[in-house]
Amino acid sequence: MKYCFYMIILLTVGCKSLHEPATSERIGEIMNFLASDELQGREAGTEGIASAANYIETIFKENKIKPYFKTYRDTLTNFDGLAYNMVGFIEGKDKDLKKEFVILGAHYDHIGRIEPKDGDAIANGANDNASGTTTVLELARYFGNAKANKRSIIFALFSAEEKGLLGSKHLAKKLKDTGLNLYAMLNFEMVGVPLQDKDYLMYLTGYNLSNLADISNEYSEQTVAGFLPKAKEYNLFNRSDNAPFHEIYNVPSHTYSTFDFTNFDHYHQVGDEAEAMDFGHMANVVNVLIPVMEGIINSPEQEIKYN
Repeated sequence: MKYCFYMIILLTVGCKSLHEPATSERIGEIMNFLASDELQGREAGTEGIASAANYIETIFKENKIKPYFKTYRDTLTNFDGLAYNMVGFIEGKDKDLKKEFVILGAHYDHIGRIEPKDGDAIANGANDNASGTTTVLELARYFGNAKANKRSIIFALFSAEEKGLLGSKHLAKKLKDTGLNLYAMLNFEMVGVPLQDKDYLMYLTGYNLSNLADISNEYSEQTVAGFLPKAKEYNLFNRSDNAPFHEIYNVPSHTYSTFDFTNFDHYHQVGDEAEAMDFGHMANVVNVLIPVMEGIINSPEQEIKYN
């Protein structure tokens, strides 16, 4: 009996090392770097975003995420200067399903330096979109260690989103031209602060275009994805990095977000700092998303359908 007890402890510890949940401490560590003054607002083509790219590469390597291309850096062909997406990859474990890909994405650039306010000219971009980047990196950590994905996963962190979705436009076309079989593109944008007075954790852009919300809620066993009328009013579906994949592939491509125009006052302002974020909320978002992403990536059939 004692032997079995110790075996249970060892198995539990082992599982925890592979499936350790996101924590506010680790979220904070990533956010505090990506949104630091040192990175000068991560404008595409600058030294600041190059430092962010190096940091992302380190996290990919630490968590056994391989480059999808020859290196992690996917140089943009539609940007006047040097900018690159960061693209990692885990091959699926199922001999048939591994031919299908799910992209988990977010943009890691921001707008750099702007008109000073109270002596501060750095638009740090914590919510927009270090928060989405951190979410993708934490999902990469989870899947990179679990190694249980049946479909193949691409972790895409886009540059030059703030210049007109240039990074995602470049990558969507490049993958389509090479014949990649894309099942779905799931994007994360501005998830750094919780929604207020809503009965769902996040909202989906393009909510009515597919059944992704129902599938998300089923796998999470709670209302993780809801409908935000303002997202439709402001056409947010076409204003983030899901849009080029929808246009080029015509496969389910949506963005999860928690920014609803009332719960955050620092959009594209110097006040978009890491200290304004709710790291506990962000950890909860990641942990709630893990079974959703697992369910979608491992389902025998392609469950997500455009209406």
